[in-house]
Amino acid sequence: MNAGADNPAAPLEPPGCDVLVIGCGNLLRGDDGVGPVLVRHLWERGVPEGAKLVDGGTAGMDVAFQMRGARQVVIVDAAATGSAPGTTFRVPGDELAELPPLQGLHTHSFRWDHAIAFARWALGEDCPTDITVFLIEVAGVEMGADLSEPVTAAMEQVIALIERDYLAPLRPEVPREVTVEFTADGYLRLDAATAAARFPSDAVAAVLRDGALWLIPLRGPRSGGLLLKQRTPAGDRSVLVSELLRETPLRGVQRACWDDEQSAMRIEVPAREERDT
Repeated sequence: MNAGADNPAAPLEPPGCDVLVIGCGNLLRGDDGVGPVLVRHLWERGVPEGAKLVDGGTAGMDVAFQMRGARQVVIVDAAATGSAPGTTFRVPGDELAELPPLQGLHTHSFRWDHAIAFARWALGEDCPTDITVFLIEVAGVEMGADLSEPVTAAMEQVIALIERDYLAPLRPEVPREVTVEFTADGYLRLDAATAAARFPSDAVAAVLRDGALWLIPLRGPRSGGLLLKQRTPAGDRSVLVSELLRETPLRGVQRACWDDEQSAMRIEVPAREERDT
């Protein structure tokens, strides 16, 4: 049965999101794949609620329709302007308002810049007005090559900008001082907001140092370390720390503080005589 049969004029709600990041390019051709590689790095670092990451590949038409209903759009692609490899250009989307000549245009020649203009024409009011494009100058696009060093360095800078300007505002705000819980079975529990704000990739390093247990965020599971496992449907997380605290086991609720200089969470470890009293 057609759900819209009784009301054929019912509008379709756009999927929408607060921030859409699209990485364009060909992963098989060296530096041309910087957009999709960047999206993969962002994914490993943790995607806040309200953000969406898309590997746009080389399908410009798909890019146009992915933008439907998004509040802000960031597009990342490679460039070949003759500038020094790794040079980064930040281009406002409104500079790309004109449709390309339609004669001879087909899916294989339909690029991201065409996609922006096409989206304005095809999506109407559902097309975002806040669109930013980051272009990274390539060093080489040889088949099967890895990203070059200058392009990798530039990609990290763009990742930092996207995190600061677009993703960080979507992450929950938590105070510097919070509480954590050490369980009898050797786990450390974090509430959902603290985990999402401080450890978005769900991967951490745990270190005993200076009378404290330090939890250090990692970029993702491929970085090694310990995994924060989802413990509740609400998003509370837990990490197994019993091996690290074998000589100094902790139980119950403890105070923790975020250290901006170390970019890590510090949890005081009471001396044994304090714990025994």
